[in-house]
Amino acid sequence: MILWLYDEVKNIQKKDPAAGSFLEVLLCYPGLHAILFHNFAHFLYKLQIPILPRLVSHISRWFTGIEIHPGAKFGKRVFIDHGKGVVIGETSVVGDDVVIYQGVTLGGTSTKKVKRHPTLGNNIVVGCGAKILGNITVGDNCQIGANSVVIKDVPANSTVVGIPARIVMHQGRKVSERDPLNHNLLPDPEADAINCLVTKIKELEEAIKVLSKETNSKGVDKILDQYTLPKSLDDNGSQPKKDTIQNIDDYIHGMGI
Repeated sequence: MILWLYDEVKNIQKKDPAAGSFLEVLLCYPGLHAILFHNFAHFLYKLQIPILPRLVSHISRWFTGIEIHPGAKFGKRVFIDHGKGVVIGETSVVGDDVVIYQGVTLGGTSTKKVKRHPTLGNNIVVGCGAKILGNITVGDNCQIGANSVVIKDVPANSTVVGIPARIVMHQGRKVSERDPLNHNLLPDPEADAINCLVTKIKELEEAIKVLSKETNSKGVDKILDQYTLPKSLDDNGSQPKKDTIQNIDDYIHGMGI
């Protein structure tokens, strides 16, 4: 037990730059406390003791803000960072060296007493607010982007983002080859799609101008200038006030919606 606790604290100090001394981590990290509570609750759960495992889990939830069903299985060095709002279901399986941020849900999609929660492999980072739902498997060395909703299996060495989550790769490199905590480096497929559409519209406009010159069509340039692609749009597609402007270029370069 002492060796396990030492290993867990050292793992937190390694993965969290804000972590201080051994004693600080031991006393002030709710993720560590939640794992400690869960180990006891899981032990009682395997003994098939009624009520008490869930009571321990309930106390842990009240104390840490993290809800872990006693039936969930954890590997070594699982780090729940901050942890507020994390929910982990009964048949979930979490591998070694997994980092889980606040607001994450490992949820079920069935009411039957079967394996209905996710299985996470080793060396995985699950971003803030991500939802991994159903009896699916996330392979080793994966990164789940913040607020993603994962409903299908994810192969090893993948990065997924979006709702529903889609598999993307960062510069064609495996997640394990770079710092897995750099959430700001995750690609954005929606922004990429918008960028492609904007580029295609500009190309079509140039093609129309060329054709208009070749056919001596008059007034084409005037019409194109009248209906230029706006740099910003509100919900109705019209030019918004300055305080509601959302620049397309800013969106494409990561500022989001």
